[in-house]
Amino acid sequence: MKEYDVTIIGLGPTGGTLANLIALQGFSVLILEREKSFYPLPRAVHFDDEIMRIFQTIGITKDFLKHTIINKGTKFVNSKGKVVLDWPRPRSLTENGWYPSYRFNQPDLEKQLRKKLKKYKKVEIKQNSEVSKIKNFKDYVKIKFKNVIINNPEEIKSKYVIGCDGANSITRSQINTKMDNLGFTQKWAVVDLILKKEKKNLPDRTIQYSNSKQPATYCRNVGKRRRWEFAIKKNQSEKKILSNFYIWNFLKPWLKKNEALIERKTIYTFKSAISRKWKKGRIFIAGDAAHLMPPFMGQGMCAGIRDVSNLAWKIAKCLRSNHNEKLLKTYQSERFSNVKEYVETTMRMGEFVNAVGSYKITDNISSTNDGTKSMQSIKPKLGKGLGQKTDKNRGKIFPQFKTKNGYHLDEKFSKEPILLYSSKVKKNMLNKINSIKSNKVKGLSIYLKKSNSKALIVRPDRFILASLQLNKNFDNFLKKNINILI
Repeated sequence: MKEYDVTIIGLGPTGGTLANLIALQGFSVLILEREKSFYPLPRAVHFDDEIMRIFQTIGITKDFLKHTIINKGTKFVNSKGKVVLDWPRPRSLTENGWYPSYRFNQPDLEKQLRKKLKKYKKVEIKQNSEVSKIKNFKDYVKIKFKNVIINNPEEIKSKYVIGCDGANSITRSQINTKMDNLGFTQKWAVVDLILKKEKKNLPDRTIQYSNSKQPATYCRNVGKRRRWEFAIKKNQSEKKILSNFYIWNFLKPWLKKNEALIERKTIYTFKSAISRKWKKGRIFIAGDAAHLMPPFMGQGMCAGIRDVSNLAWKIAKCLRSNHNEKLLKTYQSERFSNVKEYVETTMRMGEFVNAVGSYKITDNISSTNDGTKSMQSIKPKLGKGLGQKTDKNRGKIFPQFKTKNGYHLDEKFSKEPILLYSSKVKKNMLNKINSIKSNKVKGLSIYLKKSNSKALIVRPDRFILASLQLNKNFDNFLKKNINILI
C-alpha cells in the first residue's frame, strides 16, 4: 500500500495553497481531486495583502501579479443613488508588504498554483478521484477512493489528511461533525460578463447597492471582466431569473445587450455557517469544508487560505519531529474565533446591503467631513492557542520587514520560527536558534519599542507567538518557548 506524508482532498485555491506550503517543506503530498481539470470560469474574485504574502512564500507572485489589479475599495449606495458608506482601499503598501486589496480571476490563480506544484517531485495529483472512506489509525490514516472514469478502487496510507473539499465536504461527513448556521441564508444570482469594448461609465470599484427591494453588487474585475450579483425573492422563479431576457433587463441601467458577453450565470445560496469540529485524529478540514460566509467582504477564499497557512507549518513540525496532538489542536482554537469575526462582520454587511441593518458593521467606522460614513478593514487576532493570553502582542500579524542587506525577512523564516531580539539581549543560547538582531533589520528597533518588547518569536505563518517585555528575564523567556524554536 502506497504511503504519503500528507494527503489533500480537493485542489481549489485552499488545497493548492496547502499543497505548495507542505511541498515547500520537502514532504510527500498526494492530492485527490474529483474533477478532471480545474474549473475554467470565474468564482472567487478578491483577496487581500495577507493572502498575497502567503502567495509570496509559495513563490507565485511574480507571474501571478500580471493577472491581478489593485482594488480601489467599495462604496455603499442607497436607493436614491447616494453614497452612504465608503470602504476605501488606499493605494499604499500595508504592513504585509502588499496592497490592501486585489482583484483576480480564479482560474488564473489555480493555474499558477498547479504550475508551481509540478516543480516538486514528491507531489502527486490524481484527478477524477472520488473519496469514499477516510479512517483514522494511531499513526496514519487510510483513504479509499476510485477513479470515476475507469472505476478502479484504490487505497493508500497517509500520516495526515486535510479535506479542502468545499461546502459538501466528504471529509467533514467522515469526521462526523455538523455545520452550525449563524443566521444568514439568502439566494443571489451571480452574472459574470466580458465587455466587448471599454465602458468608462462603469465604476472602477465595487458598488454595493443597499436596497430592500433589490439588493445588488457590482464588481470591477480583471481586464474586461465585470460581475453583477442581485438578491432573489422567495416567490421568484430561478429559471426566469437566469434567462437572458431577465438578466439583460436587470442590466439596462449599466449595459446594452451588444456591449458584453455573458460568461457565466448561476444562483448561489449565500450562507453563514461554521463546523463544530475541524479535526479528528489525523484528519482535518479547511476552507469551505470548515466555514461558509456570504461574499460581501470577499473573504471566503481568504479564510480558507488563512486556515492552511496556520495548519501547514504545524503539520510540518509534527512530520519533522513527532506527532504533537497539543500543537495540532491549536489549529481550530486559533482559527475559529478569527474566521467567526469575518463571518459575523460579513453578515452585518449583508444586512446593510439588504437595507435592514445598521451602520455598525465593524467598530472601525468613522464620519468624514461631508457626513459620509467611512469603514476600515478588520484584522482579527488569532484565537487562543499557542503563547500566553496575557501577552498583548501574541496572535497579531508580524509586519514584513527588510534587512539592511535588502532582502525581505520573510525569506529568512518561511519554514521555521524566528527569534528577533534587540541589542539589549545577551547572546547566551542564540547560536542554537534561527535568530536576527534588531540592528540588522530596517525599522525593527522602532517596532520592538512600540511593542514594549526586547524580543519577539515569529511563527512561519507570520503571526507573533510570544514577546518579551523590557523588564522580563530573557533566559526564562527562551526556555519557555524553546520547543517551538528548535
